[in-house]
Amino acid sequence: MSPEETGRVPIRRALLSVFDPTDLSPLAAGLDRHHVELWATEGTRRHIASTKVPVHPAEELTGIGSWFGGRVKTLHPGILGGILAPRTPEGLAELAERHLVPIDLVVVNFYPFEARYAADPTAVDLVESIDIGGVTLARAAAKNHASVAILTHPNQYAAALTELDARDGGLSAGTRRSLAAEAFARVQAYDRLISRALELPSAGPMEFGDRLTFERDSIHLRYGENPHQPAQPYVLASPGAPFRPLPFDRLQGDPLSFNNLLDLDGAVSLVGEFPTPSASVIKHATPIGCASGSTLREALERAVATDPVARYGCTIAVNRPLRAGDTEALRGVFVDVLAAPEVETEARAALAGRKKIKLIRMNPPPVSEPRWEVKGAVGRLLIQEVDRRQLKPEEFHLVTGKAATPEEACALDFAWRVVRHAKSNAIVLAQGSRTVGVGSGQPTRVKAVEIACGVAGEQARGAVLASDAFFPFPDGIEVAGRAGVRVVIQPGGSVRDPEVIATAERQGIAMYFTGWRVFRH
Repeated sequence: MSPEETGRVPIRRALLSVFDPTDLSPLAAGLDRHHVELWATEGTRRHIASTKVPVHPAEELTGIGSWFGGRVKTLHPGILGGILAPRTPEGLAELAERHLVPIDLVVVNFYPFEARYAADPTAVDLVESIDIGGVTLARAAAKNHASVAILTHPNQYAAALTELDARDGGLSAGTRRSLAAEAFARVQAYDRLISRALELPSAGPMEFGDRLTFERDSIHLRYGENPHQPAQPYVLASPGAPFRPLPFDRLQGDPLSFNNLLDLDGAVSLVGEFPTPSASVIKHATPIGCASGSTLREALERAVATDPVARYGCTIAVNRPLRAGDTEALRGVFVDVLAAPEVETEARAALAGRKKIKLIRMNPPPVSEPRWEVKGAVGRLLIQEVDRRQLKPEEFHLVTGKAATPEEACALDFAWRVVRHAKSNAIVLAQGSRTVGVGSGQPTRVKAVEIACGVAGEQARGAVLASDAFFPFPDGIEVAGRAGVRVVIQPGGSVRDPEVIATAERQGIAMYFTGWRVFRH
């Protein structure tokens, strides 16, 4: 046996003080079966006593009962001494000298601060839901895990009883250490939420805290990007607005995969850019089509028409409830994931025969709402605010003699909203409020232009072009001009801007600089 499997400690005496009585009765019965002497604070004692299991009142260990409306019950040497005392000859002698008894198992859970905070974060009596005694008991037991076991959640009870059965009423060193680690993690998450709840709101930009605590999400993934890669989603244990998980319901189809989640995030984030009925088409976490329309069906038809080849197995999101007639726009289109804020009964019936579609009910996140996003690199989490900056009319800086028409200016705004969701280097061609070609994820900008123009074909003629970053050379503008592009919007800022502008003038292209980029690595 390994050292962690040995070091059995018999459980002879337990202290129980819980707010949540879930599974408390079978735990008490199981401990009693092993002849464990039970002590409990009053509410917990009444619950156990109602099941006819013998239990002693904890106040007999302290002699103080409950002070200050219950704020002080277990914060007493009569209990903490029995938990923290070292089980050495000297420690046991001091316990006897002070007329204290050793406690081998502590069972606690905390006041539900999380639930109270979620229900009303501005409640004036919120601090009354902050647990002090339970947290102190958990920390004390976890510190002395060489001799004491600590249970902080009902989901630990069954395994503890199983081990008591297997080890003749004792728990191994490895189990006690593991339970101690879980206790400290629980305390950390609990205290972190309290800290965040008490922070005064900042009037400035979003602030990054000193510490973030994550916990396992309920979503189960079969694997990661590839079948040989294990994967698991996590959520912030104390979620604030920037890191609030986006809720969704799966109405039809298989569970979402790792790659599905990435594509879904990209699809709903893009379609949330637009106030009118709109649809986005995503493949490999980057847009391949996007459109707005007078109706949702029109938006869907225009979005899926951008790239009929690349859309195979795509993810689509819309920003309006999906109705039966809207699904006609997807006839003949292989869709992997389809997300809408609501799916009406007739639409669900129309899609029921397409078993491969994973139908998701999900609201796009508002562009105005602060959000964070996370990537990983060199063993670190890289966290940044989601790009929410909006292009203002005064940021359209004309740098050529030729200007865009009002219709072309609207198309520029549409293309700029789309291009910031595409992977760099990214180029988007648009006609009105629909994309006609997208080129993204290329190491050179001219190649991205070539791809976008190739996808657009004849529809590049008269189109507008948005570039997520500046053109380092004039070659991309030359390609766009030959394809028939009429207007370009880009950040500017290259040392070769004069050459790029001169090329646009020769090609008869109107060009605008924004002064800021929308790179997406």
